[in-house]
Amino acid sequence: MDKNLIIYVISDSIGETGEQVAKSVISQFEIENYEIKKFSHVLDIDYITEILHSANKTNSIIIYTLVELSLAIYVKQFCEGNSIPYFDLLTPLLNAIAFRTNLTPLREPGINRMLDEKYFKRVEAIEFAVKYDDGKDPKGILKADIVLIGVSRTSKTPLSMYLANKNLKVANVPLVPEVPIPKELYDIPVKKIIGLTNTPEKLNIIRQERLRALGLSGYASYASMERILEEIDYSEEIMKKIGCPIIDVSSKAIEETSGLILDILKCNGIHILKDSF
Repeated sequence: MDKNLIIYVISDSIGETGEQVAKSVISQFEIENYEIKKFSHVLDIDYITEILHSANKTNSIIIYTLVELSLAIYVKQFCEGNSIPYFDLLTPLLNAIAFRTNLTPLREPGINRMLDEKYFKRVEAIEFAVKYDDGKDPKGILKADIVLIGVSRTSKTPLSMYLANKNLKVANVPLVPEVPIPKELYDIPVKKIIGLTNTPEKLNIIRQERLRALGLSGYASYASMERILEEIDYSEEIMKKIGCPIIDVSSKAIEETSGLILDILKCNGIHILKDSF
């Protein structure tokens, strides 16, 4: 039998955990003739059997991270029957957690990978919302899952961030009478556009508070009722021209408005999962 030590790492995922454990342990020995063979995404009995028969012909050790119980048991029985040293890195910890929590492990391969994918999609969506906030770059309109339009202080930014946490790419565009509407708004399906509005009284209060927070006079034209009415009339005209749904956010929490937006998208044939993690 070959005297070189071969460590077989078998995993239903990438196998990085088993490989790192093998490297950490092997570093404690002065061994030059060794090899780590990693087998990733092992999900069926035939593939495992092939790997184990190969290992049985060498001076091997088996390390495995297999969530599927039947596969883990199969590896254990094969190793015991052929006197191959083996180490199950998952089952003892799964059993310990089950004992302490009185819960049953799901034993579903790939869950961690799916969570990782969700996480990176969420990060991407948040970065998107920041990049295309407040009409910074009209090109974002063409790439967005949702485009929010409305006058200043209609919760466009907080809604964009809230929806981004649900893995949605959101761009928002302020509607200002003196600023031309981005042509990109007319290049996307109207079902992706949501209009936001607020009552004049609520906008007046919010804008005055905003000015005071900035150390400016509450009587500036930005917070004047005349200016607010002008902006509301202008925004409603634009929204009617586009033909998008309009949501009054004056008495709604961000969560409630977000729910309405998701319902509208669903009705328009855009299926969005409401759950996030």
